[in-house]
Amino acid sequence: METARFDYHLPPELIAQEPAARRDASRLLVVNRRTRSVSHHRFSDLPSFLGAGDCLFRNVARVLPARIEARRRTGGGRVECLLLRPDADAAHRWWTLLRPGKKCRAGTCFGIEGEFEAEVVAKSDSAEYLVEFRPDDPDESVPALAQRLGRMPLPPYIARPRGTDEYEPDGLRPLDLERYQTVFADPAHTVAVAAPTAGLHFTPELLATLATRGVAFGDVVLHVGLGTFKPMEATLVSEHAIHRERIEIPAATLGRLRDPAVRRRIAVGTTSLRTIEHYAAKTDGHEGNDHPFVDDADLFVYPPFRFRKIDALVTNFHLPRSTLLCLVAAFLAPGGTDGIDWLHAIYAEAIREKYRFLSYGDAMLVL
Repeated sequence: METARFDYHLPPELIAQEPAARRDASRLLVVNRRTRSVSHHRFSDLPSFLGAGDCLFRNVARVLPARIEARRRTGGGRVECLLLRPDADAAHRWWTLLRPGKKCRAGTCFGIEGEFEAEVVAKSDSAEYLVEFRPDDPDESVPALAQRLGRMPLPPYIARPRGTDEYEPDGLRPLDLERYQTVFADPAHTVAVAAPTAGLHFTPELLATLATRGVAFGDVVLHVGLGTFKPMEATLVSEHAIHRERIEIPAATLGRLRDPAVRRRIAVGTTSLRTIEHYAAKTDGHEGNDHPFVDDADLFVYPPFRFRKIDALVTNFHLPRSTLLCLVAAFLAPGGTDGIDWLHAIYAEAIREKYRFLSYGDAMLVL
């Protein structure tokens, strides 16, 4: 299957640069696979499509404000440090991306006066940099430091103007700190460097309304990484090297997945779907273990994928030539390839109707 089949023209003006005024005021395009129809709504209308016996599976990973602006000790040049994941061997050592990387060889020091100093320890073959942080307060962790000083790691298609404050270049930082985070994000799982964006549309009030209608919830954790934004560059979809992401499924959520009383299992976002379908593929029907499931997800979902667990999907509108687009096309027509052309038709209608695309954009419900 050629990667070009998942390409389309996305008008730049439809790429949402800021969230909707209210989370659930986003638009919702509802796709009914049984009737092969689409309809247009607001996200606040979601409860009218769900009911007793349904279960929403949501990714509760919390986004770390992982982008830190600093200065090199020698020369004073600007360094942008993006935290990726902690090193397994030392609490204050993190794997990062640095910009400009060419000026950040091993031994390079950078920091913010009065806050921290950091030193580049090593560089990997994939251009990731191992950095040792030395906070002025030795008891402060790197995540705590980032929470005070960092910006949200917004994807590259969301532009932010630089301001006058050297270490607060983003005038919209308070907005992004609140809105590039789901209301159900778990502080104990501050592990993501990108938001599970389908969850951004939920409000506490909407969650309460769903609960009163008998909708249950199951929490999963997928450590969303930068690989989610990586376009497919190979000629064939099957040749694309899919990224790996750490997943955790608590025992209570496994119980909901196995519960025969659940009417529909609805994934909130591609991350939740990938987590659960990876688990289903790994266990292959042998699901007797009541312990939490932890693994590195390497599942690549593209047509003609057959889904084992998920019955419906809440998702945003995705980048051309992305693996997420492959997943949605597969879900539109499980076990076949008809979903690719249908996806193009749905996206064409969304563009005509001027839906807002990508992370801060509108949503789609596939039933």
